[in-house]
Amino acid sequence: MDLLAPIALIVLLALMAVLAVLVWRGRALGADTEAAERRLMAVIEKVATAQAEAAGQIHQLSTASAAAQAELNRTLSDRLDHVSKRLGDGLQKSSETTAKSLGELATRLTVIDQAQTKIVELSSQVVGLQDILANKQARGAFGEVQLNDLVRNALPPTAYDFQATLSNGRRADCLIRLPNPPGPIVVDAKFPLESYHALRQAEKDAERAQAARAFTQALTKHIADIAERYIVAGETAESALMFLPAEAIYAELHASFPDVVERSYRARVWIVSPTTLMATLNTVRAVLKDARMREQAGVIQGQVHLLLRDVKLIEKRTRNLKKHFDQANGDVGDILTSSDRITSRAVRIEELEIADDAADADPAEIPPPVRN
Repeated sequence: MDLLAPIALIVLLALMAVLAVLVWRGRALGADTEAAERRLMAVIEKVATAQAEAAGQIHQLSTASAAAQAELNRTLSDRLDHVSKRLGDGLQKSSETTAKSLGELATRLTVIDQAQTKIVELSSQVVGLQDILANKQARGAFGEVQLNDLVRNALPPTAYDFQATLSNGRRADCLIRLPNPPGPIVVDAKFPLESYHALRQAEKDAERAQAARAFTQALTKHIADIAERYIVAGETAESALMFLPAEAIYAELHASFPDVVERSYRARVWIVSPTTLMATLNTVRAVLKDARMREQAGVIQGQVHLLLRDVKLIEKRTRNLKKHFDQANGDVGDILTSSDRITSRAVRIEELEIADDAADADPAEIPPPVRN
C-alpha cells in the first residue's frame, strides 16, 4: 500500500510532462490553437481516466492489502496463541516434573541422611570394637562372650558350666559335661590378634618371616598351656578344645601353618572356629541325647514289661467275659425253649376247653382257635 501511491504519482507526473511537451511542440510549429486545445483536452481526459483507473486500482490494492494484513494478523494471533498454549503446557509439565524430582530428591536425601547416621554409629561401634580388641583382657572377654553364646544356643543348660574350677585349681572358660567315655571336655578361648595383625601387615619377606615365627610361638604356647591345664586324668576327657573367635585366624592357621595344626593334634588340643565349634556342639548334643536314651533304656524296658503284663491281663479278662457271654447266651436259649413249651401247653389247654364247649354249642358259633 505504501509503494503504490508514489508509483501513481510518478505516472501522473509523466503524463503531465508529455502534455507539456505536446503543448510546446504545438506552439513551436505554429499549429492551430483549437486543434492543440482539443488534443490537449483529449490528453487531459486520458490523464484523468488513467488517474481514476489508477485510483481504483490503488483502492483495490489497498483493500486487498488490508485484507491480507488482517489475515496475516489473524494467522499470527492464532499461531501466537497456539505457541503460548504449548509453552504454558510445557512449563506446567516441566514444573510438575521438577516438583516430583525435588520430592524424590528430598526422599533420597532423607534416606542418605539416615544411612549416614547409621554409618556414623557403625563407625563408632567399629572404633569401640577396635578399642576392645586392642586390650588383651577385653579381647579375652570378647572371645568368652562369643563362646558362651554359641554354647547356650546349641546345648541344654545341664550340659555345660562356665568358669568351672577343676581339681588342679585351673578355671576353664567352658566345661562341657559329656558322659564317660570320653568324659567332660574343656573349651578355652584364645585370641592371638597382635601376631596375626603383624603377619597380615608384613610387606617384606623378613618382616613376614618374623611375624610368622611370632604367630607360631603364640599358638604353640596356647596349645601347651591348654594341654597342661585342662586335660586332667580321671577328671576330664583326654583332649580339649581351643576356640579361636575369628574365622580369618582359623583359615590362616590351616592354610599357612600345618605344622602348628599337627602339633595341636599330638597334644590332643583340637582347634575350632565359631563355625566348626557349632558343628562340634551339634555332635555333642546328639551324643548327650543318645546317652540319655541309654540311661532311660532300663526304665523303658520295665514300662514295656508292665505294658505286656497289662495286655495279658486284658486278654484273660476278655476270655472270662466271653465265657459269661456264652453262658448268658445258653441261659437265654433255655429260657426261650421253656417259653415255647409253656406256649404250646397253653394252646393245647385252650383247645381242650373249646372242644368241651363245642359239644353243646352250635358249630357255627364256635370261634377258631388263636395261635401265636
